[in-house]
Amino acid sequence: MKTMTLEVRSLKGALNEVASAVGSRRAMSTARVSFASAELLWQVLTAKRWEILKAMTGVGALSIREIARRVARDVKAVHADVHALLNAGVISKTPEGRMVFPYDAIHVDFVLKAVA
Repeated sequence: MKTMTLEVRSLKGALNEVASAVGSRRAMSTARVSFASAELLWQVLTAKRWEILKAMTGVGALSIREIARRVARDVKAVHADVHALLNAGVISKTPEGRMVFPYDAIHVDFVLKAVA
């Protein structure tokens, strides 16, 4: 099963992991998209965008019109949400212009700590 991990991690932490993987010549175990804060993660991954990801998970490349049909929403609104997901690196675009989320699962990883 191919899984994408969405995590809250500093840029420095994400770069250190990549450098470690490159230095040891090992492959990254899963696809990861890191957000600087939990607030930023939830700003990008709204409830409507989660619905889009659920509709796209494991089904291959889709047009924006097909995504809109699957989530029963207006094409223009879905277009804006799809581009937000593209800009965040969560989904990608094929050379033919279709949108793809080539994973079977999403794992969200962050820790909520008490304020000091």
